[in-house]
Amino acid sequence: MKSMLTCLGLMVLGIATALFIGFHDRFTSEVTYYDDEQEGLKDQIVFKFSHVVAENTPKGRAANKFADLVYKKSGGSIKIEVFPNGSLYSDNEEMNALQNGDVQFIAPSTSKLGTLSPEWGVLDLPYAFTSYDAVQKGLNGKIGARLFASLERQHFKGLAYWTNGFKQLTSNKGPILSPDDLKGQALRIMPSSVIEDQYRLLGAYPRQDSFNSTFQLLESRLVDGEENTISNIYSKKFYNVQDYLTISNHGYLGYAVMTDERFWNSQTEKTRSILTEAMKETTEWNESSAEQMNKEQLEEIKKNSAISIHVLTKAEKLKWMKRLDPIYGQYEPVIGRGLIQELLSLRRQP
Repeated sequence: MKSMLTCLGLMVLGIATALFIGFHDRFTSEVTYYDDEQEGLKDQIVFKFSHVVAENTPKGRAANKFADLVYKKSGGSIKIEVFPNGSLYSDNEEMNALQNGDVQFIAPSTSKLGTLSPEWGVLDLPYAFTSYDAVQKGLNGKIGARLFASLERQHFKGLAYWTNGFKQLTSNKGPILSPDDLKGQALRIMPSSVIEDQYRLLGAYPRQDSFNSTFQLLESRLVDGEENTISNIYSKKFYNVQDYLTISNHGYLGYAVMTDERFWNSQTEKTRSILTEAMKETTEWNESSAEQMNKEQLEEIKKNSAISIHVLTKAEKLKWMKRLDPIYGQYEPVIGRGLIQELLSLRRQP
């Protein structure tokens, strides 16, 4: 009897010990211990930056650089999550997402902003800028200031202008040397009445559609061609589904980096200071690197593609400018005489 009680006691003690060990192991495995660095991550602020182009483009690279600079300048306390290629929102959805607080930064093409104010159409005028220097003079001067002021009515805040470059023409219907060569061609364009009327003036059939639908439209032959910068033609491989490329530099493509005014005002002075400083450095870097990137990627297209490339001569370009000049008069009542005259004065500068 005594030995039976002893065995029973040992059994109970063993079960209790096992339960204690199991409870201790489970407890310690579930507890999260923080060192000083991990403790700081609990207070990290995360903002979202949505855009629709590839990462190896001027905008894509600038967005990533901005995120890197913010992280470094804030000591890791502010993180910018970048969502490229329309992976979060399409270019038709970005502005609503910004207003709803679903993202904190976007960088739509300036053509998209004509839906907010017709004044933005000034940047879509044909041959609006004749050089990268002219672009910077215009956007860092009266034109850029006036356009950012127009965003305030919708409670948007313009933070910077990022440059991609100048637009070129691609097509599957023969080389495009003169304005008449576009007659009858269907072309994908950005949503912009100014751009649409340019092509209608030349007898083409413009189709406004989102950027990320362009490759499919070209591949399925729903359109004959499109207009874009070299970096976009290269990164999205439009040259694989197009036979002809004309270096026309007929239009400017850039982006307005924007945030919601209410979001911006709700941030601390320190946070705004970090974001502003990082944006300034990123913009200066973008201005110096975009032109070079387009040049390098044109060389890559030449190496890796059979697409036929024609560069407009000075005489050919003057013919294009003359044919498209009536658009300026047509849109002066819409855009405003002051903005157009400011633009034309830049165009006349050497």
